Amino acid sequence: MKILVIEDEAETAAYIANGLKEDGHAVDLAASGRDGLFLAAGEPYDLMIVDRMLPELDGLSIVKTVRGAGVKTPVLFLTALGGVDDRVTGLDAGGDDYLVKPFAFSELLARVHALARRPPIAAAETVLRVADLELDLLAHGHAAREGD
Repeated sequence: MKILVIEDEAETAAYIANGLKEDGHAVDLAASGRDGLFLAAGEPYDLMIVDRMLPELDGLSIVKTVRGAGVKTPVLFLTALGGVDDRVTGLDAGGDDYLVKPFAFSELLARVHALARRPPIAAAETVLRVADLELDLLAHGHAAREGD
């Protein structure tokens, strides 16, 4: 898997990246929120691991921005903010999972594997077609195909 880690603590970032690489993953690192958002918006990732407290742009803003842009990449928040309200806020912002620091790498890896097992979110088909009839489920209408 190709994983983006957005973490400003250099030692923690290196620890995570090395462990993920040993598990066979490709890892890109960003040490600031701005750099993380740039990478997240610029190329596809299979997973993003995001700290909430980052310089220049916080993790919640990053996730809200990429979700608003239609990016469906799973997000694992990895942060020292571990209160119930913090976890709920992270999940409501678009996070798929939440792990509190300090953490055991084995648990982080298990959560990465669990997120990888989820099927990709596909766009739902909203138009039903039979012969020359189309029914738009969102518009609740129908129209003949072009040329009819």
